[in-house]
This record gives sequence, structure tokens and C-alpha cells, in this order.
Amino acid sequence: MTVRRSAAALAATAVLCVAAAPAALAAPSPAPAIPEGLYGKTDPTYDGVWRQSFGLLAQDTVGLKPAPGAVSWLTGQQCANGAFASFRPDAAKACDAKTMLDSNATAAAVQALAALGGQDAVVKKAVDWLKSVQNADGGWSYSPGSPSDANSTSVVIGALVAAGVKPGDVKSKAGTSALDGLLPFQLGCAAKGADRGAFAYQPDKDGKLAANADATAAAALAGLGKNAVVSPAGSDEPVTVPECPAGAKGAADAPTAAVGAAFYLAEALKKDGHLTAVTPGSDKPVADVGNTADAVIALAAGGHAGAARGAFAWLEKNAGEWAKGNPAGLGTLVLAAHAMGEDPKSFGGTDLVAALNATGPAPQAAATTAAPEKKEEEKAEDSASGDGSKWWVIGSFAVAGIGIGFLLSGRKKKQ
Repeated sequence: MTVRRSAAALAATAVLCVAAAPAALAAPSPAPAIPEGLYGKTDPTYDGVWRQSFGLLAQDTVGLKPAPGAVSWLTGQQCANGAFASFRPDAAKACDAKTMLDSNATAAAVQALAALGGQDAVVKKAVDWLKSVQNADGGWSYSPGSPSDANSTSVVIGALVAAGVKPGDVKSKAGTSALDGLLPFQLGCAAKGADRGAFAYQPDKDGKLAANADATAAAALAGLGKNAVVSPAGSDEPVTVPECPAGAKGAADAPTAAVGAAFYLAEALKKDGHLTAVTPGSDKPVADVGNTADAVIALAAGGHAGAARGAFAWLEKNAGEWAKGNPAGLGTLVLAAHAMGEDPKSFGGTDLVAALNATGPAPQAAATTAAPEKKEEEKAEDSASGDGSKWWVIGSFAVAGIGIGFLLSGRKKKQ
């Protein structure tokens, strides 16, 4: 597995780097203040735009109209050239050569703003920038100028789809399309057993590919020409073993590649009902909540709701602590419930939408709709047993568990 370039992973990396630096450089920079309009209370340095985008996307998906201030904060993060950084603490200051532009954050913002509507100019500038930093192989990297990776390529493809642009028509100067750039990351017909159909994040230094569930979930969506918002599952097609015709090295096209990706994910979920990952500094895998949610969305997108049902049930029982106070986590669970045709307001007894709304400015629709007064017996019952939804909102805002998933962070770094 690879290390997620989430806020938690990047913060840990920063700490390790500081520890190895001279004493004069050891003092960490203070965390930036949480801007008005931004969802979440944790340091937004590495995920501000990402978490805002998926929070707004989830609200829109369930029919809420996000707060104008929340939308304005996101659009205000855009640089003049159309790109987004992970987070800009002073959006009034123009982006310059030192600004770390982020293809993943830009793609996430495109998905959210395209869904909300009314932001055509912002979306077009962002898409134009993404096109301008496409690598010769047709793919994208997290940081422009670096080698392509499956996760970044996939999330950009999702953004193109959201913006109404056909990924197959977006070609590099070498003539390679976005979909062409995705296929080389899939383990080919020579892969053994259940690894067949999986995607790697990137090839290693020797050019070899290693199966990566996070990259596979991302590529499954991209191969289907879909993004984070998946129409509720209306079918339960069986997951099929990827075909390998004589002489074939891998999938001939993106939809066929998505079939193989679904096979890998379904097989990986059979063991424990969830996916696992290894945390930095450890050699023991632990349950990966975020990646499991990603796999649920990807399988539902391919019409394989049955293969995702057990994992969704596992999320309902185990995702609470991980998602607490985490806009991107809550947003992704909302999208997973939506993809499965389930009610995100009744997720294992918890209202995910209310928990998400509580992390930032109230959406307009929620602000104008008063909650019905509880009956006296309901109040007494709450007092005796505790309100089942409060534990999602109250308490530490730290993200528990290591699973962030490509829909939450989209950032990957090889071990």
C-alpha cells in the first residue's frame, strides 16, 4: 500500500523532516487560523480545498444549497491561472512561483463547483489549467511536472467528466489521451490470481507495478467515465473475472479496465468485509475506512451493489470515530450512501448530513427549515440513552484511523 498524502500523513512527514533538520529549523510553523466559511476545525494546510469541495459536493447531492460564504471561500482559493493549491491562508495575495499548485485539489474543486452550478468561469479556468499540465503520457501527477500517477489521473478524469468534457478528447502534445494515460497503471494479464485487474499507484524504480486498492478504486470510477457522485445503485450485476484474450497484455480500453478493477476490489473485500492499509512506521495492516468507502462507491458505480453491501454495512458500524468532525470523511460517507441507494440521514443510526453541516456554515436549506419539536417521551429517552448522532459531532476533531482514500485526499506517496 502507499501512504496517503492526507493532512495526517503529510503532517507526520513534516514532523519527521523537522526531527532530522538542524535545531535552528526544528520549530514548526504555527497552524493557520481556520478561515470563515471553511468546513472543519483541523489544520487545513494540506486538505483545505479538498475537504471543502467534498463537503459542498455531498450537500448538493442530498439537495441542500450550501452557504454562500462556503462557496465563496472555495472560489476565492483559485489562482489567476485557474489552478488551486491545497490551501492558501491569504487568498488576497496573488499566487506566485512558490505556490504549490495541486492537481487533486483543482480537480476536486471542479467537481464541486460544476455540480453547484453558476461557476462556469471558475470551472473553465480550472479545466484549462488541468489540460495545460497534462503529461506527455496522457496522465497527471499530484504536483505538475512530476511523473503521472493513477490517483491523480483518475481524479482529473472525474473532474473533466463533471465539467462536461470527454476525457478521450483531452490529449497531450504527444497525442495521448487522458484515458490512454490511465491504462498503463493496471496490472496486466500476467498478474497472478486476485491481483489481476488491480491498478498500481505508480511503477517502482524497476518499472514494476504493485496492486494498490486505493488506486484501483479511483481508476474504476475513471474507467467508467464517472466521478465521486454516483447515481443510486439500480442494479446488482455479478462481478466477472477479467478476460485476457490470447496475446493480450492488458485491457484494450478504459471500460474493460474498470471491469478488472471491480473484480480486484470485490475479491479484496471478501476477506474481512473491509480493506486494510499499513500506517507509516508499522508493518501491521489496520482497517482502512476511507479506502473501504471508496471501494463501495466504485463498485456501486459499476452496478455491483451486491459486492459492496457487506462493506457498506461494515462502514455503518465502524466509520464513526474516523469521520468525527471530518468534512471530507463525512462527505465521502454521504456519497457512499447515495451510491448504494441508502439514506445518509440514517447511517448506522446517525445523520451524516447533520454531522457534516455541523462542521461549518449551515447550508441555506437547512438554515430555513426548523427541526420538529421532540415529544416529551423522546426527550426522556435521549436523556437516558444519549443522542445517537451527537458522538459524530462532539469531541476531538482529530481524524481517527489512517484511511483517507482517494476521494478524501487524492494524494499518494509511494513507500
